Amino acid sequence: MFFCKSKPKNKPKRQGRITTAEKIAKAARTEQVYPDDCPPDDCNLSHTRVAWRLEDGRAVLVAYEIYRCGNHFGRPIGVPGRGEFGMEILVALAYQVYVIGVSLDKACQVLGFFQGLSLTKSQADSLLNQLAHQWEAEFDTLCMLLANSAVVHCDETGWSINSVWAFLTERLTVMFYGVHQDGETLEQILDKATFEGVLISDDAAIYQGFSKAQKCWAHLIGKAIKLTLQAPEDPTYRHFADSLLAIYRSAKRVAADKRYSDAGRKRRVGELDDELLALCLERWVDETQQMDGVEGDYRRLVNEIMRLMLAEELFVFVTTAGVDGNNNASERELRDDALRRKTGRTNKTPRGARRQTILTSVLRTLSKQLRRFTLANVIAEVQRWAVCGRSCFTDQANAANVRRPPAVEQRSLLHRIILDADAPQPT
Repeated sequence: MFFCKSKPKNKPKRQGRITTAEKIAKAARTEQVYPDDCPPDDCNLSHTRVAWRLEDGRAVLVAYEIYRCGNHFGRPIGVPGRGEFGMEILVALAYQVYVIGVSLDKACQVLGFFQGLSLTKSQADSLLNQLAHQWEAEFDTLCMLLANSAVVHCDETGWSINSVWAFLTERLTVMFYGVHQDGETLEQILDKATFEGVLISDDAAIYQGFSKAQKCWAHLIGKAIKLTLQAPEDPTYRHFADSLLAIYRSAKRVAADKRYSDAGRKRRVGELDDELLALCLERWVDETQQMDGVEGDYRRLVNEIMRLMLAEELFVFVTTAGVDGNNNASERELRDDALRRKTGRTNKTPRGARRQTILTSVLRTLSKQLRRFTLANVIAEVQRWAVCGRSCFTDQANAANVRRPPAVEQRSLLHRIILDADAPQPT
């Protein structure tokens, strides 16, 4: 019997990471970086590090010669920590994944095709973790500003892990991914003892108990229209839907009319309440009708409207500036997340949800606060944070005299509502 000796497999030419010397040799240019407030003549070369940067739409490898003066080292502007990628690459990656909604693989392909940057999925994942860690303090400041806002839109929907919540103000967008859809979670995000503003939401039970609330008219009108579709031959439901819509339109006109004084607006709200009462009274007090089918839906809608009217949660937008009569803004904010949930393009772990919470909130808030939301403007703002030692969010909190409440627990809000909430409880 003869045995054929197998040919030895060709070993790869390289195993392990590329050395720093090889990276330096591939660099397009070399820059000297000196510590701040230290004369260059008093500094000595410490080491050389390389970093990929985006310049004129292309990826460029730059070698930085780091000089030191005593215990002070030079720090390349726009290169976080000891990383090998500039901040613009981290932000561009986070924008594609969490604002546009492309997958991590495709985001790497986009950077490779347009910028010529070769980035693996594991590297991209690590960069997003790094950016989330760096922006966690900014997210905490956003939560503090949110809890002290005058008007907040709020809505939630299901997600791959628990649910996703959106909180919007005129200048803030704070998202929470992978959190429970219950009152306890909402209590930790918007503490009723701290939040004194108006909460705009639907009429779900978890949103009850706030001192000031505006319920969404779009939900009420939608329910009324549904009645007309269920029983198109019954003129009662058509009349009810048309009248309810007319009352809402009248309230919108009053809210937009600047000629009304505060007393005049309150008087008009009283008149609108009378119109609602006249519309709903007959069905509200009638106990003879059965609560089945379309008639049952009609009775429940009438009861809901009367309950909200008596609680003064229907016409807050008429008397309070900056308040809308519907919650469409937060619903639109969740539209893309709902589509990603249906197609399975969501995070599957609490840590991934935590990362998405931080990066999405900071980027979407910056899109509201920057005059033009571009990569160059975001990088300029973030670099200003590094120079000043504080972010624009911190400046806003200081200007409004908003202070962080004393910590009750060691863990942050994100740990408590995302990581700790799903941790197994001790038996």
